[in-house]
Amino acid sequence: MSTAMWWFIGVACTELALAAVLLRTRSQESGAWPADAEPPPQALALLRGGRRAAVTVALVALHQRGAVAAGRKRTIRANGGPGRTRDPVQLGVHGSLHRALALRTLALRPQARRAVDALGGELGRAGLLRPPARLRAARVLLGCVPLTVAAGLLVTWVRHGHGGGYEDVPGGAGLVAAVAVPPVLAATMLLLRLRPATPAARHLLDGLRERHPLPAHRREVTDGRLVQLYVALYGDPALAMFLPRFSRDGGLLDRPSEADENRPPPEPGGGTGRTAR
Repeated sequence: MSTAMWWFIGVACTELALAAVLLRTRSQESGAWPADAEPPPQALALLRGGRRAAVTVALVALHQRGAVAAGRKRTIRANGGPGRTRDPVQLGVHGSLHRALALRTLALRPQARRAVDALGGELGRAGLLRPPARLRAARVLLGCVPLTVAAGLLVTWVRHGHGGGYEDVPGGAGLVAAVAVPPVLAATMLLLRLRPATPAARHLLDGLRERHPLPAHRREVTDGRLVQLYVALYGDPALAMFLPRFSRDGGLLDRPSEADENRPPPEPGGGTGRTAR
């Protein structure tokens, strides 16, 4: 293999090592949540499904107080004041509803986005979420790895093809491939597996799902806070179970057709209760 190719492989390995350092998370500092407590439902939803999930749980809490309702064409509209809450995400989401908005648009409104970003900062300090800047930098480095290897292969091919002093032995092309391909595959796999939530966050979510399995029917749950927790942990299945109409008409479901198929039947007399609207 040419000396130039070794240099390119070295640069690619350095990029992989720097990305791995950026993706490492420190142990929990004097973070937002002590070991004997758990983050609120919006925070758990952010760990599980990102910004959209956090806004969805905030909307569930607001809807339980009658502060928001489904609008026309799968949108959400304000339905009075936010009620008695000091939760920054709920206040940010409600404050963004100057008009009816689709969930995707609502999640990107400045007031709602700032509130969710602040919550993400708390989760980062608690060791549950990777800092966005470090995550972006790691992704850039990982994206550079295949480009670096491809550039090395191109330089090697050009030197070999033009007889530019390429010192090699028979089968050198296979040796180049054997050395170059593993870093490319490693970078690709790591890039595909990148998630903002840390292993500690995944462990937390798994433990909560074990302690709070999704019930068979919404009648088993009468506590509105538990409904928020189930939506935070399970997403669409919990939405379709506890708030079928609101979730469908407000456009909260990622896969509305599938959720509608699993939607519980209406209760006798048409009454569904507040948590089932």
